[in-house]
Amino acid sequence: MAFITATDLSLGYDSQIIVKNLNFSVGKGDYLCIVGENGSGKTTLMKTLLHLREPLGGQISTGDGLKENEIGYLPQHTVVQRDFPASVWEIVLSGCQGRCGLRPFYNSEEKKLAADNMERMGITDLKDRCYRELSGGQQQRVLLARALCATRKVLLLDEPVAGLDPFVTSQMYDLIKGLNKEGITIIMISHDIAAALKYATHILHIGDNVFFGTRDEYLESESGRRFAEWQNGGEKIDE
Repeated sequence: MAFITATDLSLGYDSQIIVKNLNFSVGKGDYLCIVGENGSGKTTLMKTLLHLREPLGGQISTGDGLKENEIGYLPQHTVVQRDFPASVWEIVLSGCQGRCGLRPFYNSEEKKLAADNMERMGITDLKDRCYRELSGGQQQRVLLARALCATRKVLLLDEPVAGLDPFVTSQMYDLIKGLNKEGITIIMISHDIAAALKYATHILHIGDNVFFGTRDEYLESESGRRFAEWQNGGEKIDE
């Protein structure tokens, strides 16, 4: 059974529908990239998957033992986030809040989880540093470690490499691919179609033409062929 299944999903703001009839599923170990034009509803879909926004139609269901509080989330990196005045340790540990229940403090197991995820992301030496003093790539590693404290199953990533230089971008993609190989299901919004086709097992393309399927099926679709034409002839596609 799939972790997440969307059935006849309609998304939008108030009563204005921006995308409708979305049908897709995400299973254990999948790496789904969500692509499409600006304003097509990618971030709205992400927030709906997190139950931060209600769908205008259809439904989202979870299965295979996945609970709503077992989804880790890395949102788009904003200016406010970059200037957050807290230590790396405080930010990573805050990812365990969903595990605390009514407790007003973190226990030893949660602190160990935070420390393990910092080591996993290679940021243990930054533990006492102020978050806003870090580079963009270091900040994203901190936020990824925080997201991992919330899940061992599913990570939702909204443009995780936006604003990073090519070298740091490559490192971040490698980290995410490594997590996927460890068994964590990845759902990632990306404008980087080339990276999506390199790393993803499945593609969800939102726009005038909606597509969901495997990476190979996407390459054979109308949207995928447009990408191939751009690669071969230099004509940029509208993604």
